[in-house]
Amino acid sequence: MSEIPQRGAAPATRLTVAAIKETAPGERRVALTPDTVARLQQAGLDVLVQAGAGIAAGFSDSDYVGAGASVVPLDEAMARADVILTVGTFSAERARRLRAGQTTIGMFRPLAAPQLAQQLADQNVTMISLDGLTRTISRAQAMDALSSQANVAGYKAALVAANAFGRFFPMLITAAGTSKPADVLVIGAGVAGLQAMGTAHRLGAVVTGYDVRAETRAEIESVSARYLELDAVGAAAGQGGYARALTSEEQTVQQEELNAHVARFDVVITTAQVPGRRPPLLVTAAALATMRAGSVLVDLGASTLGGNVEGSVPGETIVTENGVTVIGADNLPAQMPTAASVAFSHNVAALLLHIVHDAALLINLADEIQAGVVITHDGEVVHPVVRETVTPAPVLVGAR
Repeated sequence: MSEIPQRGAAPATRLTVAAIKETAPGERRVALTPDTVARLQQAGLDVLVQAGAGIAAGFSDSDYVGAGASVVPLDEAMARADVILTVGTFSAERARRLRAGQTTIGMFRPLAAPQLAQQLADQNVTMISLDGLTRTISRAQAMDALSSQANVAGYKAALVAANAFGRFFPMLITAAGTSKPADVLVIGAGVAGLQAMGTAHRLGAVVTGYDVRAETRAEIESVSARYLELDAVGAAAGQGGYARALTSEEQTVQQEELNAHVARFDVVITTAQVPGRRPPLLVTAAALATMRAGSVLVDLGASTLGGNVEGSVPGETIVTENGVTVIGADNLPAQMPTAASVAFSHNVAALLLHIVHDAALLINLADEIQAGVVITHDGEVVHPVVRETVTPAPVLVGAR
């Protein structure tokens, strides 16, 4: 844990933060938007932005200069900054450019990529990963980047589905006849799922929602969706605001019952994810085979580890032999970069204002918020779950 300086003492130097340009294919977001620059400066921070970092999100270099930030080349940003801000993760090459004592804030998915955590620990870089935030802490809501980006993803998922669907979402009565509304099923009642339900309803569809957590019924109905109740799966509430992973037996029973329902829907949007692990398979090939030609599935769980829909491929759209469109929607927030960046920037600013005091960055692992997001510090992987992933515990003989 870092030593905590006395409050009220004048800092020797101002803390410098820098937002750098994202390099992942298709990533158009930026970690800091002009509207948050003044808040950080008022907290005693100097703000740097890599030239061109915000252009893909709709923010010019002059926008940042007008807000009070300094626009500089990447090399200068990396050299001068105490804190590097990014949306997604680093490549190994870019990570090597970080120096000892620096801090980096972003969404690094350390459970899925523990090798980066170990690399930064070896370089004595502090990694703060916003996707580790415990979502049940009420005072951390303003920092909850997972929720803010899931909200964008859920909204965009409904639009993607409507765009791919060959008929209207709402009921339309015209001189040429009446078009019945689309039947939409959204699986998962987290932030993304509820937003998808609400958006699909506003587009005029008849919406049904399902979640393994029975207590979400009221939330589903609050966004004007019907609740799909399955008899086969018991309570599945997990820790940290997520659903727990179902056992293999529960998944089999759930899939069989879902299969019987999926065929009657025109559009299915799946949103179930398990941090750092393979997403649960919710729509099997057998279920796809029963769907009508022209049906659309949007899989927000699509990833390199697998997806909620059997056969979905992240970043790709495929059409099955029976004419069903399956969209592997792996990074929808990047398709709404302006709104997503503004939300993410506010999350980053809220976290910085929580951990910066008297223009100094104070890492305190006893703080429940920091305990969830600080992954490496003082040359070690300090997050206990990530540490176990980096250095697996020895397997005892006979243990399962």
